[in-house]
Amino acid sequence: MHQELLTIGAFAARARLSPKALRLYDRLGLLAPAYVDEVSGYRYYRADQVERARMVALLRRLDMPLARIADVVGADGTTGAARLAAYWADAETRFASQRTLAEYLRGRLSGRSSEMYGKFVVETVDVPERVVLTETRHTLADELPVWIPASLGRLEEGARECGGTTGAPFVVYYAEVSMESDGPAESCVPVADGEAARGWAERWGSGVGVRVEPARRLAYARITKAQVAHPQIVAAFEAVEAWVRERGLSVDGPCREVYFGDWDAAGPEDAVCDVAFPVT
Repeated sequence: MHQELLTIGAFAARARLSPKALRLYDRLGLLAPAYVDEVSGYRYYRADQVERARMVALLRRLDMPLARIADVVGADGTTGAARLAAYWADAETRFASQRTLAEYLRGRLSGRSSEMYGKFVVETVDVPERVVLTETRHTLADELPVWIPASLGRLEEGARECGGTTGAPFVVYYAEVSMESDGPAESCVPVADGEAARGWAERWGSGVGVRVEPARRLAYARITKAQVAHPQIVAAFEAVEAWVRERGLSVDGPCREVYFGDWDAAGPEDAVCDVAFPVT
């Protein structure tokens, strides 16, 4: 049998990997030897395992977690390719977010905050009085990417029973939300029928409410999907605050994020959100 197989040294040379790496892949369940001698413990591999070994090594160079590598190489070709594409799409979003964060931090460290603020275009818009379905929660910054879409999804589903939506959904922050401070935050969806909204909220139960959002003038900056991540988004909020101060205006309520774009379809550089402050 040994003549039909490759020793770990010979296989490692053919796969352009080290025996140490092959032992690690075996231990992690990524690439098991074709045969292990019960007496000596020597590992032997088939020649047709070279492609899998090289694939594992290449995926490792993408910084793919080992569990994700197992999912990719363990699937058939089409499914494995789709799983790799999904991982890389997530990675590109993360890289874009990190690039924005690095730029923001460089500006802070070099004292160029005012220059950074100039990259955001701040405008104002008058928003009429509206009835909104709401859901309020104390949450930390790392929980927002899960809570916001889930909460707005629930409220948008309710809005379909309340005459439909009358504007873009938004999230209001009544106090700082960071890794140390938990807000609270309030998700809001404007609806057409206030009476139906109150009935829906009563049926839904705890945590959901209805209120009238007064007419406001908002000062806002439009940001991309990559810039929405915390703490990069802080720079956009600070830019709006600086703009408000420079023009002698006053902040007249808690800050908010207004989501107008198709989040799932948007790429990292696509505009999806306005960060805003009510002003007078």
